[in-house]
Amino acid sequence: MNQEFYVYLEDMEGNVIVDEKMTAAANGFIDLWLPRNQTYYTKIEYNGKSVESELSTFENDRTCITTMQLM
Repeated sequence: MNQEFYVYLEDMEGNVIVDEKMTAAANGFIDLWLPRNQTYYTKIEYNGKSVESELSTFENDRTCITTMQLM
């Protein structure tokens, strides 16, 4: 894949964690390492399409998110 996506993440206190273009790996995934036990507002944009979601990093949360689809 190796496409560039604009990625924006902020925590629930409004602190910006990521605000940059990131290149997806050949498998289409973007690798993000986030602090544990927090919830994040997430927005990803590519080629005029975007997706917004809430991600969290608590003990039982998934570590591979595959449900965010660009619309």
